[in-house]
Amino acid sequence: MDLKGATALVTGANRGIGRSIVERLAREPLGLVLAGVRDPARFNPVKARAEVRPVRMDLSSRESIEESLAGLEGRDEIDLLVNNAGRMTGGLLEEQDLDEVYAMFQVNLLGPVHLTHALLPAMVAGGRGKVVNNASISGYAHFPAASTYAAAKTGVVAFSESLRRELRGTGVSVLHLVTPGVETDMLEDTKRVYGGHMDTSNWTQVSPAEWAERVVRAIESDQSVLGPGGRLALAKLASRGPAFLLDRISAGMFSRDAG
Repeated sequence: MDLKGATALVTGANRGIGRSIVERLAREPLGLVLAGVRDPARFNPVKARAEVRPVRMDLSSRESIEESLAGLEGRDEIDLLVNNAGRMTGGLLEEQDLDEVYAMFQVNLLGPVHLTHALLPAMVAGGRGKVVNNASISGYAHFPAASTYAAAKTGVVAFSESLRRELRGTGVSVLHLVTPGVETDMLEDTKRVYGGHMDTSNWTQVSPAEWAERVVRAIESDQSVLGPGGRLALAKLASRGPAFLLDRISAGMFSRDAG
């Protein structure tokens, strides 16, 4: 995708991966980068080549998304949507808080579907655009202690791939991110939740800036999937093979008894 003069919306832009993607996009010749956050007043300014404007984007419910969209000026001019915002759940299924599970599905899966549904018509009408979805390695490698989170991220993969094929010939494309472990607060939360049931000390990690660089390059080169690289690439590959491969890996790293 040629980013010159483009208008981008990045959700979950207040910190971590989202913040880094905003900062990296702002170094390109975009016309405008909309940083989607719950509270625009608390957004730390970004000084870069492109204009960065914080906008309210609350994905916590259908109503909050509609309210956010209603207040979004120039929404029909958005031609790059980065569905990055996310929540994490984990642990033994019977011990997970159901309110948290519902909230996670809302933000991680329903939110991207809702936003894309709202912004896609203008992209198709203009014959130009790209939707980027944060699918995570959990969308491929379905490990224990991640049952609900993996289910949501697998849904993001399916949504992305189906939509990509649906949009063929429209000028609008779809990229999904098989995001690895990125050094963010969410990764630390993930380690804390999963750590009672598996060893997380050797998880592969990359910096938010490094991952954002790869994401922007994938957008510009019109990739449809951005893989995680490293050892996680093997987990993604194994997920497409016989189930016993991931069964063996899981058996060696997981215990139902909290350590």
